[in-house]
Amino acid sequence: MHYGDKTQEAGFSRRDLITATAAGLLATGSAQAQQPAPAARPAAAGRVAYRAISADTIQLRGHQGDTIDAYLARPAGAGRYPGVVVIHHMPGWDEATMEIARKFAHHGYAAICPNLHFREGKATPEENSASIRAAGGMPDDRTMGDVDGAIRHLRTLRYVNGKVGIIGYCSGGRQVYLAACTLKGINAAVACYPGGVGAGAAGLTPRQPVDPVDYTKDLSCPLLGLFGKEDKRPAPEHVAKIEAELKKSGKVYELHSFDNTGHSFFATDRPDYRPASASEGWKHVFAWYEKHLS
Repeated sequence: MHYGDKTQEAGFSRRDLITATAAGLLATGSAQAQQPAPAARPAAAGRVAYRAISADTIQLRGHQGDTIDAYLARPAGAGRYPGVVVIHHMPGWDEATMEIARKFAHHGYAAICPNLHFREGKATPEENSASIRAAGGMPDDRTMGDVDGAIRHLRTLRYVNGKVGIIGYCSGGRQVYLAACTLKGINAAVACYPGGVGAGAAGLTPRQPVDPVDYTKDLSCPLLGLFGKEDKRPAPEHVAKIEAELKKSGKVYELHSFDNTGHSFFATDRPDYRPASASEGWKHVFAWYEKHLS
């Protein structure tokens, strides 16, 4: 006897079975529909959990209208983002600095890094840096002209929300301090172990004739400073002088110094790299920009 015959012997037809099955499925679906939907997964802490990025070498107008190279990294998605000017360290416009620009893009910022050594014209960042050192460092006026050009370029981009921060490391940290005191259009600054700031006359040259701390009264934006307690330039006494000037001028600032940490602690490609200090430092950076650039 086949299946159809068994259903008939049980007292209902195949049509009854199909009808009952359908009714059961509808009832199950109705019951599921009445249950509350699962709660949405909370968003990850921070600006974004993940974002595709776009990065390329561009050109912009720098000091006295010179055309220089710059590296621009930004989120690939639609939207308007804060801008950040990344000022490279003395090793130059190198891979490590471009990695920092891409990190900012991943976290939801449009980051631009102008090649401040562009005019040297050497084959490698190291050769350009050596040439700069031999000449007495980057000329402050030219550097400020190039940084100002990068700030202005960011403000022309339709996907930038109108706010721009700056960040720099070592000599770039010094240039951040100088820019925050002498340029317009900066909404927040981050100076990472700014060599020479607070050191007075030590290390000054005709190209860099003034300690930037002397301009503190003209600081035009909130300043975050990140330091290593074992650093020699800036040494702890230099940091103390910086803080004294910031307090005296009534500026908005935060200074953080890390134990067991020297110079270049953010530099993943150098022996000075300190993962714990760098990780904590990045938290301070993104919290600072979230507060002042959003």
